[in-house]
Amino acid sequence: MRPVLIVTGAGRGIGAAVARKAAARGYAVAVNYQRDAQSAEALVREIAAAGGEALAIQADIGQAEEVERLFARATGELGAPAALVNNAGITGRIGPFMDADPASIETVFRTNVHGTMHCSRAAVRSFRASGTRGVIVNLSSVAASTGSPGEYVHYAASKAAVEAFTLGLARELAPEGIRVCAVAPGSTLTDIHAAAGEPGRPARVAPKIPMQRLATPEEIAEPVLWLLSPAASYVTGTTLRCGGGL
Repeated sequence: MRPVLIVTGAGRGIGAAVARKAAARGYAVAVNYQRDAQSAEALVREIAAAGGEALAIQADIGQAEEVERLFARATGELGAPAALVNNAGITGRIGPFMDADPASIETVFRTNVHGTMHCSRAAVRSFRASGTRGVIVNLSSVAASTGSPGEYVHYAASKAAVEAFTLGLARELAPEGIRVCAVAPGSTLTDIHAAAGEPGRPARVAPKIPMQRLATPEEIAEPVLWLLSPAASYVTGTTLRCGGGL
């Protein structure tokens, strides 16, 4: 029986790369999405065509009741989860903090922080119920340590919260054999830049990165998969920085 992995925000970008690689390595993957059903279903078909197993599940992970529905369906159709990747995240619009819309700030925190917490609670309850020494990997950002001044300070603050949550929860759950880690990508080639209002941002920020380029989603997915694997069995409470030198 394949171990079950739930990946939030998995229809595109880093989440899709994680789902694709996880399925290739033997996981049955619950591909969570909020709005883009077409991308999520296309990914599920791609995984199935390659001999893997996946299921697309719509849920707004910022809403606790929808997270419960997500986990119930994943468990009912795939089996009890062995792992969770909290990938879903948003930045809001690029710009100075004082220009940020208060509603957007709240939405960023609801998705990035509350969503990560809701999903982690659901995962831990499931791990305990099934007697699984599960793994949670949260997606942070190098913004948590740079602060992203002039771009999205509120997003950076939300990711700093994710890193603090990762450390605290990891230490709380370590006696049960449940591991909690995080990966902090630098700028990555996804549509998050266009969603933030600056499609050309990759070209603007690349020269500031020591490696002189942005990451691909696949380059971020690899460390996520490593943290999920038995190779990282003694790693918990750690945020792995993947920023091309930043």
